[in-house]
Amino acid sequence: METIVFLDHGTIPAHISFPRPAFCHQWHQYDTTTPSQVITRLQQATIAITNKVVLNSQVLAQLPQLKFIAIAATGTNNVDLDYCHSHNIKVANIQGYAARSVPEHVIAMIFALKRNLAGYQQDITNGEWQRQQQFCFFTHSITDVAGSTLGIMGNGSLGQAVATVAKALGMNVLFAEHAGATQCRDGYHPFEQVLREADIISLHCPLTATTKNMIAAPQLALMKSSAIIINTSRGGLINEQALVDAILSRQIAGAGIDVFTTEPALPSNPLIAHSQLPNLILTPHVAWGSDSAIQTLVNQLIDNINSFHQGTDKNQL
Repeated sequence: METIVFLDHGTIPAHISFPRPAFCHQWHQYDTTTPSQVITRLQQATIAITNKVVLNSQVLAQLPQLKFIAIAATGTNNVDLDYCHSHNIKVANIQGYAARSVPEHVIAMIFALKRNLAGYQQDITNGEWQRQQQFCFFTHSITDVAGSTLGIMGNGSLGQAVATVAKALGMNVLFAEHAGATQCRDGYHPFEQVLREADIISLHCPLTATTKNMIAAPQLALMKSSAIIINTSRGGLINEQALVDAILSRQIAGAGIDVFTTEPALPSNPLIAHSQLPNLILTPHVAWGSDSAIQTLVNQLIDNINSFHQGTDKNQL
């Protein structure tokens, strides 16, 4: 009998239907798990489920019963895949479940920033409309989405889905080649060229040693002063202090950020410290989380576990 432990079940909203695996098993779930609790809770587990709880080599080496890790997300940077591969621990992730939810969130942030919705909301709250004594007033610029150029970094399913919606809205789409690449693949444009030409940058890359801080002060300096940047991928892709500095100095026009280097973000995070800025939209890692997307994730998670038990390799890495 398999012993299944879900370390951070609290990442799944309570109203989402959660089926159980089809085979005989013991099920244990915890809303949250701290690093000091991981080994104890997984000591007898043969199958571990984690969304964001870290399972590194030091932890995995102390879990001799573990045979399978089901990641309840697409990102895999919280699991030491090299260790798993060398110790015959199978790993599967969730794939393609948020191809509607994430693009809609990206587009919502683009419209909100290009039309300065937060800025106008603040002005009304602060009484600016009444002081202006006009039927309308323009304290913030409003720029069109149609006709703008969207630079996308990351050409996976989410990057492609964002591109499809963007083109339908009349945007010109440029896919960026990897930073530092000497040649461009077909359909890609040089990384720095995209930074210079884009009115909007949207990130859809995994977080790796190569992509960490891929957007920092030098890259932000290349962007148009009217440009905005959206990150719904991983927090470490952008140097957060450099981003805040660029917004405050008006080097760029604004940003929409759904992901942070540490989650939940600490009060000392420069983005949190400047969350009142009208051209900085922050959301708590929810771009992926429409009800339909979460239900798809849960169903696929259980399918991955059933597949492992049957000896097949659905979504295994």
